[in-house]
Amino acid sequence: MIESFDLTPDGSSIVFGRRVVDGNAYRSHLWVVPVDGGRPRRLTDGAVRDTGPQVSPDGQWVAFVRAASRQPGAKGGKPGDETGQAWIMSVKRGRPRRLTKLKHGVDSVHWSPDCRSLALLGPAGEPRFVVGPKRDGVEPVARRITRTDWRDDDSGLWERRTHLWVLDATHRGRQGPRQLTEGDYDVANPAWSPDSHWIAFDADMEPDWNIHFRYRIFRVAAAGGSVTELVSLKGDARAPSYSPDGRSIAFLGTDVENPTVADPERVFLATSDGHRARCLTPDLDDGVGAWAWADLAMAEDMEAPAWEDADHLLTIIGVDGRVRPYRLPRAGGEPEPLVAESARVVAGSVRAHGSHLFVSAAVDGRASELYELAEGQMRRLTTLGSGWEDRHRQFSLEELEVPGPGGPIQVWVASPRDAGEAPLPTILHFHGGPNGCWAPGGTMDSLLLTAHGYRVAMPNVRGSTTHGSAWIRAHMGTWGETDAADVMAVSDALVERGLADPDRIGLMGLSYGGYLAQWMVCHSDRFAA
Repeated sequence: MIESFDLTPDGSSIVFGRRVVDGNAYRSHLWVVPVDGGRPRRLTDGAVRDTGPQVSPDGQWVAFVRAASRQPGAKGGKPGDETGQAWIMSVKRGRPRRLTKLKHGVDSVHWSPDCRSLALLGPAGEPRFVVGPKRDGVEPVARRITRTDWRDDDSGLWERRTHLWVLDATHRGRQGPRQLTEGDYDVANPAWSPDSHWIAFDADMEPDWNIHFRYRIFRVAAAGGSVTELVSLKGDARAPSYSPDGRSIAFLGTDVENPTVADPERVFLATSDGHRARCLTPDLDDGVGAWAWADLAMAEDMEAPAWEDADHLLTIIGVDGRVRPYRLPRAGGEPEPLVAESARVVAGSVRAHGSHLFVSAAVDGRASELYELAEGQMRRLTTLGSGWEDRHRQFSLEELEVPGPGGPIQVWVASPRDAGEAPLPTILHFHGGPNGCWAPGGTMDSLLLTAHGYRVAMPNVRGSTTHGSAWIRAHMGTWGETDAADVMAVSDALVERGLADPDRIGLMGLSYGGYLAQWMVCHSDRFAA
């Protein structure tokens, strides 16, 4: 699938990451594709994960993060070989070259506008919660856990804080990176000022941030120095993005005290010194960002709003079980959708070059590809992200609306292509969160189950995002009540419409979806598995 992408400054090409499965390991490599048509060309190869490509502002280089990718149980190599480092290579031809040897690795790279530096994010400091002395230079395995932020669902133990570094790119890494931030907090979403003097970022520096979240935007000089607060709101302020003229800074935020998941994140604009923050999307009842989910659409970027030009911003918004790209006027006004409202799309990142717009997106049950946007239409530029699906039996995807006790419930239904009209054994698949949301981007589970004759129904019951804040609030504090009632309503509707065999309805889900599946089995005898 397509993971992330970046435009060359002249707008002629797109450098993107493509992930594949090789045995029991992921491999990711970089490719480049001409915008005006032509075959993609591979830039990197090998048993590696090359991710987060960033093209230099002069168009000569692409920086990225490379980590070794080993098959489980493979022999050879040292512990930590899977740690990512910053690498660089020519966009045209050449061999990749490693820029860093940071002990704990690099998570992401970000070019300065003058091409002279790279900002890096990476783990730093001593391991947290460790107790006991080192023996023969090896850290002890014992941990004394005193806070709730000791592990992460994706990466496991949260051993070290993530901090900001800067690397002199003119010497191609020979001088090594300098650490700009330190302390008991994590740095995220770095953004360079247009003059390359400052780096803005977001962090939650409160001592109880693991319980009471409040992100604020800070900045630090690229040459080093003290960290100062730039922007704060009553709630969160994060994901900064400087305007091309340097006069403004756009960011995401919630301007309410102690925001909950039902308070949608909005786009704000402030002066570059952090003053006079105003909301550009005050009437938005859904969150900015990729709030609808599909496991065949996994962009790594597009947190911050992107500038189309000096007067317009680009962002993605989750609405009605979809994620669509939008244009926002700098002066304020109604967000303009860049694709039709009915489009079955899960957008990841959106970028602009002049009047040309590009997006990574999963469309109509397929894995992510790159598209050019023009007058509400999507012109596909790649087939490398989803081409593998053609080797497998495809499913048809239908959007249903069924009556529920709290209002209509959206259900995405995947069926075998040759299903016919007979009721099928049906799986109700619940998303996680609980404030996740199913979208029309396709899942591996649907591909597998429909190939074996099952129908898969993915309901966005109360608590799901992209259906307004009231839909979320109705579920807060009522787990096992509102959601269970909605599940029964969906089950009834599938049987009444002749889609599901009433004696062969199963349940599945992960995270909150697993909780709900087990709750329903314990509170009803309707479900067979």
